[in-house]
Amino acid sequence: MEDITCEELKKRIDGSEDLIIIDVREPWEYEEKNMGAQLLPLQELPNRLEEISAYKEQEVIVHCRSGARSETAKKYLQSQGFQHVRNLIGGIEAYLNQG
Repeated sequence: MEDITCEELKKRIDGSEDLIIIDVREPWEYEEKNMGAQLLPLQELPNRLEEISAYKEQEVIVHCRSGARSETAKKYLQSQGFQHVRNLIGGIEAYLNQG
C-alpha cells in the first residue's frame, strides 16, 4: 500500500474520517507535539503488538518525526501480517508545517 501524503491525511482528518494513526516516536517527543495519535514507540512495538492486533485487516497510518522510524515500523508491521500500513511522508514535522 502506498504511503500517505500530509495533504491527504489532513483532508481525511478534516473530514472527520475515523482513522487508525500510530505515533512511533518516544514519549517526550509526543509530549512536545502530537496529532492525537496512539503512542506506540518503535522500540516497544514488538512487545505491544497485541494492543493493535485488531487492526491487521484495516488501514493503519504510522508516523514519526520525519518518516524514517515509521518506515521501519511499517515494514515490521507488514512482516507481522498487517496488510494496509501507510507511512506519513515527511512525518509530523511536515504535517504540522504544511501551508
